[in-house]
Parts: sequence; C-alpha cells; structure tokens
Amino acid sequence: LSDSAAKVDGSAQYSADMRPAGLLFAAVCQSPILGATAISIDANEALALPGVHRLVAFDAMGGASAGFAVVGISTWHALRGVAAVKAQWQPGAAAAPDTRRIASALDAALDQDEGHVFYERGDAAKAQAKAARLISASYSAPYLAHATMEPTNCTARVHDGRVDIWAPTQVPQIARAIAAKVAGVDIDRVQLHLPFLGGGFGRRLEVDFVAQAVRVAMACEGRPVQLMASREEDMAHDFYRPMQVARLHAGVDADGTVSSLHIKSAGDAINPRWMERSMPALSLPVDMADKATAEGLYDLPYAIANQQMAHVPTRMQVPVGFWRSVGHSHNAFFSEAFIDELASETGKDPLALRRSLLRDAPRHLAVLNLAADKAQWDSLLPAGRARGIALHACFGSIVAQVAEVTLHDGQLRVHRVVCAIDCGSVVNPAIVAQQMEGAVVFALSAALYGRIDIHQGVVQQRNFNDYRVVGMAQAPFVETWIVDSDNPPGGVGEPGVPPLAPAVANALFLLTGRRQRALPLQG
Repeated sequence: LSDSAAKVDGSAQYSADMRPAGLLFAAVCQSPILGATAISIDANEALALPGVHRLVAFDAMGGASAGFAVVGISTWHALRGVAAVKAQWQPGAAAAPDTRRIASALDAALDQDEGHVFYERGDAAKAQAKAARLISASYSAPYLAHATMEPTNCTARVHDGRVDIWAPTQVPQIARAIAAKVAGVDIDRVQLHLPFLGGGFGRRLEVDFVAQAVRVAMACEGRPVQLMASREEDMAHDFYRPMQVARLHAGVDADGTVSSLHIKSAGDAINPRWMERSMPALSLPVDMADKATAEGLYDLPYAIANQQMAHVPTRMQVPVGFWRSVGHSHNAFFSEAFIDELASETGKDPLALRRSLLRDAPRHLAVLNLAADKAQWDSLLPAGRARGIALHACFGSIVAQVAEVTLHDGQLRVHRVVCAIDCGSVVNPAIVAQQMEGAVVFALSAALYGRIDIHQGVVQQRNFNDYRVVGMAQAPFVETWIVDSDNPPGGVGEPGVPPLAPAVANALFLLTGRRQRALPLQG
C-alpha cells in the first residue's frame, strides 16, 4: 500500500494537480442537447473578461461532442468565460433522445425481436408449456453516470512536433493514439504522463477529454493547457451505463421444482459503441449482439434443467460505455431478485432455494454458505429490520452478500452488509476487504438513488444534489470474509458491485410485501 500515505496526507498527485511551467487553464462546453452542433458562437463578452485568453472551437472527436473551450489564467477565469459565451445549438437530424421514449422502445424490442440466444440448455419453451405454474416478471435498470470524484480533465502541450499529455486514463495506448491523431504526429512523438486517477469506474476508458485537451493546446502556441470539465458538464456528457430491460419466466412443476428459466433482455451494446469511437479501425457493427451487455444472465450457476437466455441489441442515440462491473451490474439485479421471487412464490426460504439450485456448483455454494453463516441468516432480527441475500459471479470471482435493511418514513437504510468472496489465491486480504467496502458504497449509491433522465435530448441530472451518492452518514458497516482457495486469482475491483442491489431489494420485499422491479429503489 505504498500510495496510501500520500492519499491520506494530500500529497498524492492527481491530474488536476499537474502544474507544468507556463500552464494555462481551459473549461470545456459541449452542446446541452445530445447530438446537437453549434451554429453560432459569440465570444465577445467572454474575451473582454480579465484573465481570459481565447476561445477554441472543436468538432466532434474521440467520442466527444462538438463544442468549444475558453482558455484563461485559472480554471475559475475559464469557467467565467464559458458562462459569458453566447452559443446557439442546432439539434441533430435524429430525434433528440428521451428516456421515457427509450423505455417504451426497449419494451417494444422485447415484443418484436427474438434476440440473439447466448445460452440454451434443454428445451425451455417445451418445459414451460408443460409446467404446472408459470412465474413471470419484468425488470428495468436506468442509465447511470460514473460521477467520478475528479471530473474529466487532461493537461496537454503541443510544441516542436511533440505532444505531452498528463491524463488520468485507463487506456494509455489509446490515449496516446488519439493525441497523435488530433495533433497530426506519429504516436512515437507523444509522451504520456500518468497521474493517479480520481476515480475511474470505466469513465476513463474513454479518450474524449484527451482529444479535446490536445486540440485546445494546439491553439496555445506551445504552452501547456489544463482542460477541465465542470461537474455539470461532466454529468451531462458522460458515456452512461445503458438502460436495460428484461423479462424472466420460470416454469414450476407440481412438486415445486423449478424446471425451466427463460430470460430475454434488451439494451444498447457497449463493446461496439466503445470501439467505434476509441478504436475505429477495429470497430464492429454497432447493433451487434454484445456479450458485455448480456453477461451475468447467460452463465448462471443454478441447476435448472431447461434454460434459454437471449438478448436484443438496440441503439438509442445515447452515448453508452463501460461502468463498474458492466453488464453484471444490472443483470445480477434481474436474476437474483427473480430467484427471490421464485422462493417466495414456491414457499421456500431464499437461502434454501439457492442451496438446492447450486448442487452442481460447489464453489458458489461455499461462498453462499459462508455469507449466510457470518450474517447469522437464521437468527431473529429486531422488528422493522430485514435481511436480503444475493449471489453473483464475475471476473473470475464469486461474491455473496447479505444486506440488513430498515425502512422508516419512506427512507430506506442499509445498516450492515456481509460479503463473502472466493477470488482464488489472495496475496493481500486487506486489499480485498477495501475493494468490497468501496464496491458496496458505490453499488448502494446506484441502487438507492442512481438514474440519468433525458428530456428532449437534455440530461436532467447536473450535480450531486440531483445525482445523489451515499455519504458517510448513510454508509453501512461492511464485513468481508474470504474463502480460503487455491484457485487462480480472480478480480476484486468489480465483483462486489452486482450482488448489492438485489440483496437490498430482496430485504425491502420482506419489509413491504411488494416487489420493486425497477431501479433505483429509493423514490
């Protein structure tokens, strides 16, 4: 943990801390309407302000929308300059995206398209037709922003045929490639300086902010420029986790055996959209069936004899990208909340049903049992408090979580989360525990509050007042228990995210008697 001390005492250097000699500062402004372009930019008032140097307009590049940046002697001066610019924007040819319309379109896609079958075992349709009972449910998850603690930013200098970039990036080579492309130089002429990331979560797999910074630096006569997005700009021009919907059907035989499971989901593909803007030479059809979107539904560990999982890829004109745990983040909510529904509808304990369905998955069962044991699943809780459980595997690791929840005056509160993880061989257990704690808080913010709404092309959430995150006062106590394993090492940065939402939703059902099948859970 060699970087811990620097992060605690404030000496750690993040991208926004970079101060190369002669540094100028820039604030970026893109169209407030997704897909629009500027038809006029009046910078006269902005350029008359003290401390403002110039305005630089730019076209769409590197995934970024068209827009402009104002350059000044500080970020504050640059932001003042942006506020003084009078810009007019022309909406694109396609209809401006709207989340209400998108939700309806996704439901229609489930009705009209059979989808790409990712997994099939037995004959789900035949078993479903013969079942004594059919249990069905529809689930949905909204667009989500990354809301990284440090907004997107990059420092760039273009001088003497060389480019220097100070960029908080998760893809160093792609960042260098886009810098070279924008500046018109060979990639060997690009030097990347890599500071700490002020939060990544997939947002810094994008290189839009690198392209913008280099374009602005090209207009600044060899001086370095630090381009910063305001929180509002960052929120309105993210590459969001896609909105997703799913329909699940289970056939139950007369003896209570779950004999079939049919799942069909719909939503935008992630991989081809990301490749289209970041690696265009290798890009794939943007409407192709994408495993990253369906993952976590086509590889369930449950021993149900007849299964089919299909996904309908869509394209909804909203920029989408990777978000911590990717498709698993919503698909675990769909599948694990539905497993709880099956337990309730068949009169079984949620833990007992999972145990019976994991007879062919001993590693999963061991993780589930460890979480249940450490959470004291069978012990009584005070009145008004309930436990929910969920299990999910991704990135080579298996995680089970038990959440203890209360509901008071309409406010949902998660008090305790017990995590059990099998991530193979572990070198440093403290890091595993830290990642589980961070994942729980990150996932809880999304489960309780997270949603991005778009009306007539305009993102409605702008800052943490309307895109809430869990604060210290709302953070639960998190326990992490690690399965002793000699399996190959798995991931720990992402697997703690997916089980949290269904665990909380399953506890909420015990408190209210109502299933909440749409995220977020609060409001």
